[in-house]
This record gives sequence, C-alpha cells and structure tokens, in this order.
Amino acid sequence: MAEFDTIRSAAGARSAQIDQGLRAHMNKVYGTMSVGMLLTFAAAWAVGNNAAMMNTLFTGFTRYIVMFMPLIMVFAFSAAINRLSAAGAQLFFYAFSAVMGVSISYIFVVFTDYSIAQVFLITAIAFAGLSLWGYTTKKDISGWGSFLIMGLIGLIVASIVNIFLGSPAIMFAISIIGVLIFAGLTAYDTQDIKNEYLAHAQHGDSEWLGKSAIMGALRLYLDFINMFMMLLSLLGGRE
Repeated sequence: MAEFDTIRSAAGARSAQIDQGLRAHMNKVYGTMSVGMLLTFAAAWAVGNNAAMMNTLFTGFTRYIVMFMPLIMVFAFSAAINRLSAAGAQLFFYAFSAVMGVSISYIFVVFTDYSIAQVFLITAIAFAGLSLWGYTTKKDISGWGSFLIMGLIGLIVASIVNIFLGSPAIMFAISIIGVLIFAGLTAYDTQDIKNEYLAHAQHGDSEWLGKSAIMGALRLYLDFINMFMMLLSLLGGRE
C-alpha cells in the first residue's frame, strides 16, 4: 500500500510538473507572437505613413517582391528550423514579422485608421475565444487539419490568381472563406501546439522546446494576421 502511495505521489508530481511546463510553454508561444505582432504593426504604420517609401515599394515589379517575400520567408523558415538554434529561430521570426509589416503597410493608405483599430480589436477578441476553446476543449479536432490545409492551399491559389484578375466578387468570396479557414486553424493549431508539447515534454529537450515555441508562435501569428486581413477586407472603412 505504501509503495502504491509512493507511485501515485510521484505520478501526481510529474503531472503537476508537466502542467506547469505547459503553461510556461504556451506563455512563451503567446508572448513571442505578441512581440511579433507589435513589430508587424509598427513596421506597417511606419511604411504606410511614408509616401516616398510606399511609392518605392509598391510600384512596378518591386510590389510583387514585397507581396511574396513573407511567403518565401515562411518556407525558408520551415526548411531551416532544424539547423537554427532557438535564439536564431526567434530572431528569424522577428525579422519575418517586420517584413510582414512592410508587406501589409498599404492598409494605412487604403483603410481609415479607425477601421483598422476596430477590426484589429474584433480579430483579437475572436482569436482569443477560438484559441482558448482549442486549448481547453476535450474534443479531438486533429481531424480538421487535412481539410483546413486543403482549404488554405485553395485560398492561396485563388488569391494569387485574383492578383491578376482583380475581381471584387472573387475577393469577397476569398475573404469570407478565409475568415472561416483561419478561425478553424486558430483552434486547431492551439490544440496541436498543446498536444505536441505533451507528447515531447518527458524528453526534457530544452532546445527543441524553445524552437517548438517559436514555431507555435509563427503558426498562431499567421492565423491572426490572415484573419485580420480577411476581416479588414470585409469590414474596413476605406479612405
């Protein structure tokens, strides 16, 4: 009986340690994401309110480089993550966040500051609710992944095609579908980040955990920024 109590006590202590580690891990994910978001909007505001920089960056072929650079960096980050240190991965993420800010800086020319702030607040509330649900739900939503990724690929293809078509109807459909896809991805990614930590926590690999937190921050950051951009397209007041 004493031996059983000892085992149970050890198991309880281990469970408490994992719970504490999970909270610290998720705090790092959200904290890193928040810093990235701050860098993005600071860069977007600085460039968007500088007419000379806007004329330089969004004229001719340069605008396509600015548009697609964040996507290129995401693929490069995913390919290089195993060769980067945790500190290197974090630095890359922050650089990516600043580049993303430059890429979306046109919103400060197209939309009013008030509507940008309003849509940002709406996005933040929706994101917080969806992420909280993904973290706390007992329902396994891992099956959503394949459908959401297929939808995301279709969304990217449609968005690239519409750059050249410039169809308002297609843009409206992309925005509606995009909001739904990124809402689902917010909940899915949050649960997946949590489950990934729980599956690897016993190994105690601090370097892996550090890089995992950065990758988790990137996933949730992309969910937030894309949901924000889709909602801004739908709800934003234009200048």
